[in-house]
Amino acid sequence: MDRKFIRSLQIDWGKIEEGSYLQEIPVLKNITSLEFQDNITIFAGENGTGKSTLLEAIATAYGFNPEGGSINYRFSTFDDVSPLSQGVRLTKGICRAASNYFFRAESFFNVATKAEDYRDFTPKEIFYARYGGKSLHEQSHGESFLSYFQSFHEPGLYLMDEPEAALSPQCQLSLFLQISKMAENGSQFIIASHSPILLGIPNAGIISFDGGELKRCSYQDTESYQIMEMFINHRDALVKRLLD
Repeated sequence: MDRKFIRSLQIDWGKIEEGSYLQEIPVLKNITSLEFQDNITIFAGENGTGKSTLLEAIATAYGFNPEGGSINYRFSTFDDVSPLSQGVRLTKGICRAASNYFFRAESFFNVATKAEDYRDFTPKEIFYARYGGKSLHEQSHGESFLSYFQSFHEPGLYLMDEPEAALSPQCQLSLFLQISKMAENGSQFIIASHSPILLGIPNAGIISFDGGELKRCSYQDTESYQIMEMFINHRDALVKRLLD
């Protein structure tokens, strides 16, 4: 049985204003549908290719707050939502997610603040135990981001936009492990990432946005892996060529 919470998406470009900047992004303008075949789907590709824009549109169409948080979070600090969500239609699975979250590294401070606002409705010892024993704002950005995510254990839907932005390589490995275990237990992840570590999660389906079209690819075919492998194994030659 297909237990994924989002099975596929379709984009009706007729519902998006003609002349929108979205139609100038090569990958996006060529998308009419996309099927999610794996419990972990990772969008890979260069900056500006539309990964985060599509992820935000999926999140908004599903019912998430565009700035992040759970389905129940409703706040806005800056209205900069892409109109792509107006044309996105999601085909959902038959199962309902026990937990759900949209993580955005760029606006996580605001999400953490909202979480702190909710602590008045939760016993203090339970609230802080959930997030590593102390307030999210008493932790570093990376620590709070990771501890917040590690508070989730139930099978659910998790959308993550460049989660590595706040994390050291060691913390990325912790996130790697958490995502792997949660996916094995039935959670679904859709992630936009440049991280060679997160892209290497076993059984993740990688979708490349490079080259002007969506295409499924292997870990070794991603530019993130190729550039990192080249830098680590041929650093002196690469640096000399760059500086020359």
